[in-house]
Formats: sequence, C-alpha cells, structure tokens
Amino acid sequence: MRRHLTVAVMAALLLSPQVLSPAGAADPAAAAPGFGAGSHPVLFVHGYNGSAANWDTMAGRFRADGWPASHLDQWAYDSRQSNATTAERLSVEVDRLLAATGASKVDVVTHSMGGLSSRHYAKNLGGDARIDAWVSLGGPNHGTDWANNCFDTSCYEMRAGSAFLTALNSGDETPGAPRYATWWSPCDTIINPDSSVALSGATNTQTSCLSHNGLLTDATVYAKVRDTINR
Repeated sequence: MRRHLTVAVMAALLLSPQVLSPAGAADPAAAAPGFGAGSHPVLFVHGYNGSAANWDTMAGRFRADGWPASHLDQWAYDSRQSNATTAERLSVEVDRLLAATGASKVDVVTHSMGGLSSRHYAKNLGGDARIDAWVSLGGPNHGTDWANNCFDTSCYEMRAGSAFLTALNSGDETPGAPRYATWWSPCDTIINPDSSVALSGATNTQTSCLSHNGLLTDATVYAKVRDTINR
C-alpha cells in the first residue's frame, strides 16, 4: 500500500507544470527587478502646476530597488510655458544627465502634461535617439476638457484639437526606437476623456481606480513602470 502511494505521489510531481518547466527557461521569480548593468538613468517630468517633489515617492522606490541617486533626475520647469519651449529645455537636461552618468540613453517617466513636452522632444528634437523607454502616467495625449478652465499657453496646448496636439499626433504617435508605455485610470477626473491617454504603437494599460495624482504613488503602478523601463 505504501509503495503504491509513493508511486502515485511521484507521478503527480512529475506531471506538475512546475516540474515540467522547459529546460533552460528563466525562473520569473529569480529575475532581479532592480538596477543592473542594462539600466539607464531615469528622468522624471512632472505635469502642469507640478514640481519635482511630485516624484518623491516613486524616486524613493527606485532608490530602494538599487538606482543610485545620481541616476534619478526629478527635473523641474515652468509648466506655464509652451510645451515646445519645455521640450528644448528638456533636451539640454537629457544631455546633462547623460554626460553626468556616462549613459548612452535615458528612461523618461512623465506625469500628466509632462508627456507632451517629452513627446515633442522625441518627435522633433532628436530625442528618440536618446530615450530607451518613455512612460506616460495620466497624460493628456489627445487633449482633456479640464484644460478648458486654465489659460496659460500650455493649457491651450492641452485642449483637444489644439494646433500643438494636432501636430504632435500627426503621423506616427510613437516615433523612433523608444519603447512607449502609458497608464490610465478610469477614476482620473483630470484627463477627460479617459481614452486621451492611449497612444497608437504604445503599450497602454488601465490601472485600478486611482486619482490623477494617485498614479504617482501607487505601488502597483510603480512596479510595472520599473519593470517596463528595466527590460
């Protein structure tokens, strides 16, 4: 009887999918999510009326996962100016960060309107050759009606059908070699409609019910962003 039970248990183990994993296949649990030889410095670009401090939680998580402080750039800029002007200044900042770290490319992580200037940089200022991965969290990539209530130059550019967005979205929405990814929340009341965030050619992901700024601090969103840029 005992012999029969032993044989049955061994047979069950041999038929287990865990035991029958393909030879040489990587164990997902063994993959290191942290900073490694293939990792790039991360440039964070905040949104309208935002600041470098918006990224404190996410940057702290990157540090905890091994990214050195020198490779985490919480960049600040005047969000009232045209996104085209911001893109020019972003270009200078990318070059500075690459020179400071000795890296060949950066990963760009953006929130809200920060996605627009960085896309302009990638499309029109040669940024596609310097960006490895580009991330948009709650970006008004096709406009938002929220911008109808503010009147800075950048607000006009965030309005659906604006000349800036029409030019930015003409042709290829995700040009060049960067890996583009967006995250959007069905509970984001700043980006209307929700479909504004997704880009043709990007990996577009719906989150759980998060606020617009909740996208910056949610642990699940962070983990997915980290794994996306660190491929």
